[in-house]
Amino acid sequence: MKKLILLTLAFLCTTVTFAYTERNLLQKQANLDSLRDMLVLNQQWITYPDYSDRNGWDTFLGTLKDDYIHRGEKLLNYQWQVVKATDYLAFERSGDRSIMEKPFGANNNAIAGLLMAELAEGKGRFLDQLINGIFHTCEMTSWALSAHLITQPSSRSLPTYDYPLIDLTSGDLGGLLSWTYYFMHDSFNKVNPEISRRLRHELQVRILDPYMNNDSFWWMARNYKGRMLNNWNPWCNSNVLMCFMLLENNRDTLAKAVYLTMESVDKFLNYIKADGACEEGPSYWGHAAGKTLDYLELLSDITGGKVSLFQEPMVRNMGEYISRSYVGNGWVVNFADASARSGGDAYLIYRFGKDVGSDELKSFAALMRKSPSLPSYGRDIFRTLASIAIAKELQQAEAGHESRAFTWYPETEFCYISTKEGLFLAAKGGHNDESHNHNDVGTCSVWFNQTPILIDVGVGTYTRQTFSSERYSIWTMQSNYHNLPIINGVPQKNGKNYKATEVKTSKNSFCANIANAYPKEARVKKWIRSYKAKGKQIQINDTFELEKIVSPNIINFMTWGEVDSSEKGKVYIQVNNVKVRLLYNANKFELNVEPKELTDPKLSNVWGNKIYRLSFKAKQQSDKGSYTFTIK
Repeated sequence: MKKLILLTLAFLCTTVTFAYTERNLLQKQANLDSLRDMLVLNQQWITYPDYSDRNGWDTFLGTLKDDYIHRGEKLLNYQWQVVKATDYLAFERSGDRSIMEKPFGANNNAIAGLLMAELAEGKGRFLDQLINGIFHTCEMTSWALSAHLITQPSSRSLPTYDYPLIDLTSGDLGGLLSWTYYFMHDSFNKVNPEISRRLRHELQVRILDPYMNNDSFWWMARNYKGRMLNNWNPWCNSNVLMCFMLLENNRDTLAKAVYLTMESVDKFLNYIKADGACEEGPSYWGHAAGKTLDYLELLSDITGGKVSLFQEPMVRNMGEYISRSYVGNGWVVNFADASARSGGDAYLIYRFGKDVGSDELKSFAALMRKSPSLPSYGRDIFRTLASIAIAKELQQAEAGHESRAFTWYPETEFCYISTKEGLFLAAKGGHNDESHNHNDVGTCSVWFNQTPILIDVGVGTYTRQTFSSERYSIWTMQSNYHNLPIINGVPQKNGKNYKATEVKTSKNSFCANIANAYPKEARVKKWIRSYKAKGKQIQINDTFELEKIVSPNIINFMTWGEVDSSEKGKVYIQVNNVKVRLLYNANKFELNVEPKELTDPKLSNVWGNKIYRLSFKAKQQSDKGSYTFTIK
C-alpha cells in the first residue's frame, strides 16, 4: 500500500517539458517597487458593508436576506463532526477519499452558512455556534484533504503537525476564516478575545507563513522546471492573496506577498494556451478560468485597479470557452475529466462577462440562470459575496446562446463545427499528457438536435487510482473507450510525446495524423483521422499506412440509447426522439455491439445504467487502406 502511495506522489509531482511562453502579463504591469505604492491598505478595498451596518446588509442582500437566515437556523443545532485518524488513513487503505472529505466538508459548509446567517440578521443569534465551528477547526492538525496530504514530506495521508500544507481545501478554508475574522473579530472579542487571537494565529501559521517561506508546493511553480500547471495554481493563489488582503496591513510584507502571487500566476498564464481553451474540460472551467477571474478581481481591488488583465484577449478567450463549449439542453463538449452534463455557474459566467466586456458571456449566464437561485458556494465565501453583488444585474439580463458555425482553438487543438440543420461536431488533436488527461488524441463527439449520439463517457468517481500511476488502468481513461481505432491490436499510450501531428481544419472539417499517439508496438507509419460535417451528415474517414500487419484493426465508437444492428451495413441509434443511422461497409467489417454496464453514479447519472461500444473489426488486413463511416 505504501508503494502505491509513493507511486501516486510520483505521478503528481512528475516534471516534464511543456510548451511555455514567457508572457508574464502581470509582472509587465508592475514590479515589486511600483506595486508597493499601488496597494490599498487596511481593507479599504472592500465594498461590502461592515457587520454593524444593518441598513447596508439589508440593501446588499435584498430579498435574499431571509433565505440566508433560514439556512442558518437549520445549523443552530448542528453537531460538529470529528474527522478521525482512520478517516485519513482510509485513503491509503481503500483508496476512498470521501470518508474523510464528507464530515470535513459538512463542517466547513456549516461555518459558511452560519457566517452568512449572522451577517444577514446581525443579532448575535448564530455567534456561539459559529465560535464552536471555528474553535473546532482550529484544533485540527491540518486543513488539507487526505488525498492531497501525500505531498507532505511523509508521503502519507495522515497529517503531520509540523508541515502546514496549502492545498485547495485548506486555501478555501483559509479564505472563509479570513473573511470571518474580518467581519466578526470585534464581536468575538466581546465574548472572549482568545477566539480572535487563536483564529488569527492559525491563519498566520497555516496560510501566510507557509506561502512566504515554503517553496516546495508544486502549484506555486517557484523554481519552475517545466512541469504541468493546472487549476491548482490560480485556485490556491487566489485564496492566499485573499488571506493576505484581509489580514496583513504592513505595506512591505503585503507587497512582497502580492508580488509572489503575481509571479506564480504568471507561470500558469505562461503555461496555458493563449487561445483560452481549458484542456481540463468544462467541468474544470470554474476552477481554472474561474479561479483566474477570482484572482484577477482581487488583484485589481488591492491595487486600486492599476494591475488589471481584463482587456487582455487571452483572458476574454478563457471566459468565452465555456459558452463556445455549450451544445445545448444541458450538454457540453466534455474532453478530459469533464462530465457531458454541465453548462456552468450563471453568477460566475456573468461576472466574467462583465469584467471582460463580453455580451456573449452575459447572455449565456442568463440562460444558465436557475430560478429561484440563492448564491451559495459553501466554504468559498468570496464567490458567495461576489455573486450577491451582481445578482440583480443577472436577473435583468436577457438570455441567449447560439452555437458558432466554426470554433477553432489552434494551440489546444479543439475544433467545434455546427450546422443550421442541428448537427454539432467536436474533435480534438493535442497530446496524451494534458491536465486530467484521457488517451483521446483524434477523438470526436457528435450531437444531433442537442442530443449526444457519439459520446465521450467522461470520468467516474475519483479514487486513489485516479491520480496515480494506475490512472490508465481505469477504462474511462483509455483510447479503447473513446471514438478511436485500435491499431494492430494496440491502443494509444499516455505521455507528452504521444500526440497529433499535421492537424488541419476548415469551416466544415477537421483532420489529424494520430499515428504518433500510439506506441511503436502499433507498427503504424501514418493514420489520418478526418471528420467532415455537412447538413445532417458527418463522414468519418481513416486513411492509414502500417509498417507491418500484426493484428486486425478495430474502430470503436461509444454511444447510448437504443441500438439496432440487425441490418448489415447499418446501425440505428435512437436517443429519445432523435434517430440516426451509422453506415459502414459490411464487407470490410465485423461488428460487435458490446454493452457496458455503468455502476458508478457519476457516470450513470449522465448516461443511465448502460452504454454501448460499437467495435468494427477489419475482416481483411492490409498495410495500406482507408475506412469510411457515415452518420446521418
